[in-house]
Amino acid sequence: MPRTTATLAASAIAAAAMLVTTASAAPAATGADHAPTPEAEAAGIDAPGDAALGWKQRSVRSRPSAESTSTAALGVPGIDVSGWQGTVDWAGQYAAGKRFAYVKATEGTGYTSSDFGHQYNGSYSAGLIRGAYHFALPDNSSGAAQANHFVDHGGGWSSDGKTLPGALDMEWNPYGATCFGKSQSAMKSWITDFLTTYKARTGRYPVIYTNTSWWNQCVGHDESFAQKSPLWIARYSSSVGTLPTGWGTHTFWQYTDTPIDQNVFNGSLSRLRVLAQG
Repeated sequence: MPRTTATLAASAIAAAAMLVTTASAAPAATGADHAPTPEAEAAGIDAPGDAALGWKQRSVRSRPSAESTSTAALGVPGIDVSGWQGTVDWAGQYAAGKRFAYVKATEGTGYTSSDFGHQYNGSYSAGLIRGAYHFALPDNSSGAAQANHFVDHGGGWSSDGKTLPGALDMEWNPYGATCFGKSQSAMKSWITDFLTTYKARTGRYPVIYTNTSWWNQCVGHDESFAQKSPLWIARYSSSVGTLPTGWGTHTFWQYTDTPIDQNVFNGSLSRLRVLAQG
């Protein structure tokens, strides 16, 4: 699904004039016990629970707020949000062309987003197809424990045609060693534990959000995950680039955080609805 740099630049700046939220304060952490690394602090992560999709690709201490945006990118446009965005004008997002949203629900087993409920339900009420995501902390607890925490706090799935399978965010550790102190073998086992538990609870495998560089370093070249989970690739560029081992194509692509995390579904709206229906 090729795109030109000019197209993406245009989509990134084509924000509507109205500001639909205030998000100056970091989301409140609840019960997690990790301390952010200096690099994570420079990216705006001040406390456990602050991490959001693609945190390492951000070079400033602030997070974009949820403005209404339009996009010329091919495919179905969407956004992802967390506690950083606070209250979102979902009607404005829908009017701007967005048709899906992923909302942060949990992190590890010690954090649940206080903004999740109104963000998740608000997107649904506005007509967007919505899903929840979990920021993984593999050194915090088992994959099964985190999958259960996720499902118990909003990360489930239903076959209503408007709820996407939950997403597992696997990326750089904002609180310590890049691969969370795990070998590739141990990381594979942790992810398998999460996927197996999530499927047992919901009937679906979760989407996996990741970056090719992190995945190949920390997980390696196991192709089995691609047989189970759709890929949500993170790459802030004019193309998706090389995908992690095993996946021949991507399902979602997070391609910029300007003026908010923007994503595109690799297909038509009818195919997105099929993914939601299961």
